[in-house]
Amino acid sequence: MKKLPSSEFARLGTRTRLALAGRDPSDSYGFVNPPIVRGSTVIYPNTEDFLARKARYTYGTHGNPTLDALEAAANTIEGGAGVVVTPSGLLACTLPFLAFLSAGDHVLVTDSVYRPTRNFCDSFLKRMGVEVSYYDPHVGADIAKLFKPNTKAVWTEAPGSQTFEMQDIPAIAKAAAARGILTMMDNTWATPLYFDSHKFGVDISVQAGTKYYAGHSDVLIGTISARTPELYKTLRKAWEELGIIVAPEDAFLTLRGMRTMAIRLKEQMPAGLEMAKWLQARPEIARVLHPALPEDPGHALWKRDFTGASSLFAVEFKPVPMKAIAAMLDGLSLFGMGASWGGYESLVLPFDCRPYRTATTPDYKGPTVRIHIGLENLEDLKADLDAGFTRLKAAA
Repeated sequence: MKKLPSSEFARLGTRTRLALAGRDPSDSYGFVNPPIVRGSTVIYPNTEDFLARKARYTYGTHGNPTLDALEAAANTIEGGAGVVVTPSGLLACTLPFLAFLSAGDHVLVTDSVYRPTRNFCDSFLKRMGVEVSYYDPHVGADIAKLFKPNTKAVWTEAPGSQTFEMQDIPAIAKAAAARGILTMMDNTWATPLYFDSHKFGVDISVQAGTKYYAGHSDVLIGTISARTPELYKTLRKAWEELGIIVAPEDAFLTLRGMRTMAIRLKEQMPAGLEMAKWLQARPEIARVLHPALPEDPGHALWKRDFTGASSLFAVEFKPVPMKAIAAMLDGLSLFGMGASWGGYESLVLPFDCRPYRTATTPDYKGPTVRIHIGLENLEDLKADLDAGFTRLKAAA
């Protein structure tokens, strides 16, 4: 098969690009998939080449063919100037702070941020001498009122982790750009397939590739995309200086998962919505937190900016004791209880974000549970939950 020019490749559909990106059989002895290349040392042919670093690869911590293939595939759907890959989604969230912030800088972080990212900001980042402020995720263009002379970046996440508040990303990015402030975003929920973050002004786009990229709950990985060559240069420099490298096996598995990501999301989005509507009608549920539902407060923003939704959402139960929630969840046979999501399996996770939120206080009257819908038959999942509701009533 011939290699397409980049101009022709860019015009292909998303699924076609995901099938082709990051592979060149002519460079892999004819095999369809790029090989797993393990290695630390790179041998140079002579002194001149070594001193000039005249080699496609210079050392194991600076990349390898397997990692290059994954970076190329991720960059294909991100549409930025370049991507770096990290050994976890959390490191993908934290590396941009390290790359672009210095002591004395100020950063604004959405109050709905992924909690491990918040932990990093409250500990490591503050020890670096960076000032951190949390803001209401609904602030929109009024984010400008929170800027300080030393504000260097705004961290966004839409929808919010666990609580699923939508943010007006274009308004925030526009306000930030007017002051020369970077907009960063954790875009894991929608993926670049359903939210084109760079198109809407996001400078640094983060994916916990553990979720939908890899898709099979067997890899920890993250990606960071930079919108411009200048930002990518800074990001790449930090990545190299910190010695961040991904195991080639993990890069290979993630690349394999990305080939089918569009198809999996196409199946999981309607499944998640159907389950959300089914739960919405249950008498035990006070409300469902899912921006793709018309009743959701963030639905207008989701409909305006997003082209799809993932299968992760949350529910607020009507007031019941936690022992009743435990009786329901502990007896489930098809839903696992786990902190991740995005894989083929369905998951539940009880949570309470109120103790650590500082800028806003979500008004929940009853317990809250996050739900991820996998690829199982929906009728089976509903039956499993229905039996759980029976246990809940008995224990309440």
